[in-house]
Amino acid sequence: MDPIIDGAARALAVGDPLGALKRVGLREDAPGLALRGIAMGQLGDFARAKLLLRSAERAFGPLETVARARCTLAQAEIALASRDFGWSEKALKSARSTLEKHGDLTNAAYARYLEVRWLVLVGRIELAVQSLAELDPTPLPPAHRAAHELAVAGIAIRRMQAAVARSALKRALQAAQESGISSLIAEVTSAQSILGQPAARQIQNGINRLLSLEEVETLMAGKALVIDGCRSLVCSESTLISLAKRPILFELARALGEAWPQDVTRDDLVECAFGWKFADDTYRPLLRVEIGRLRAELRSLADIKATKRGFALQPIAAQRIVVLTRPIEEEDAAMLALLADGESWSSSALALALGKSQRTIQRGLESLAAKGKVQWIGHGRARRWLAPPVIGFTTSLLLPTQLPL
Repeated sequence: MDPIIDGAARALAVGDPLGALKRVGLREDAPGLALRGIAMGQLGDFARAKLLLRSAERAFGPLETVARARCTLAQAEIALASRDFGWSEKALKSARSTLEKHGDLTNAAYARYLEVRWLVLVGRIELAVQSLAELDPTPLPPAHRAAHELAVAGIAIRRMQAAVARSALKRALQAAQESGISSLIAEVTSAQSILGQPAARQIQNGINRLLSLEEVETLMAGKALVIDGCRSLVCSESTLISLAKRPILFELARALGEAWPQDVTRDDLVECAFGWKFADDTYRPLLRVEIGRLRAELRSLADIKATKRGFALQPIAAQRIVVLTRPIEEEDAAMLALLADGESWSSSALALALGKSQRTIQRGLESLAAKGKVQWIGHGRARRWLAPPVIGFTTSLLLPTQLPL
């Protein structure tokens, strides 16, 4: 082993990219290029890091499969950090397979963690859980154990399991302190602070109240009928009905839930569901059809009674009806939640994460930029979007997720 390369690798392992660059900053051989690329990635210069790692991958010979796989792994991590979702998931899996085949189990495990982080970021929680279950963090180095626990905590937060998330973050902090990497310790500490911030807003009998993640978990496990505006679903105890693909029905359910135990006039329901401020006789048949569809969807949880003025929601077994919404509500709240993670996003990455067309995302970004809520850097395909974090609120519940139904 080249002592200079070995020293640079050890510096990178403890989070000291400047120390690594002092050793290999002028090296042009394949190992030197690879380490320089990783160091530039740790310093945040992703464009330069990508170029160096691609050069290193080409410089390694065709027989140096492990070294080439490690370069692919580093490129995937940089792509994830820069929110570049155009990188090949198939290439990462191939690199992981190569590393496992040649006995580099530590880097193979880290490749798996990258896959889990990507799945969590785009809301594919169940696949992330399945992938994470295949890993045993016990024999791994402290930094990798911290990455494992951060992944567990991220999944638990999106599933609204506050106790599980808190325990995982406690273990992550212990592992991060063992590693001695200051940036990793700061990341875990920041994640812990999220659990104490408001995660959602409760509306009941016209009263608004901010809830922490623990309070949201308690509410969802209780006997209340919850109309969840964070995920467009209606639930009570173990019964969960998704209305994510039926926005009109969900808007009607939310309007009825906010008014409970009172009724809602037909005019108000039409304006809420269809956006018609001036309704005429043509809306009544349409409203009756949609109310009938909603009644059929919620038949196991609640009934919808017609009144003289309009309609009222009546729970069947639940003791009360509560509407749960995002702590900050606006049209592009989910987009702001993703941008508030401090990373720079492309419009294509946002479109993939939110499940919308890129043109819709671009229009939303332009609107937010006009209001001064986001800013952009770069031009053309290199343009990236950023937003400051929302102080005092956790954005975890704003992120997209696919719940098990």
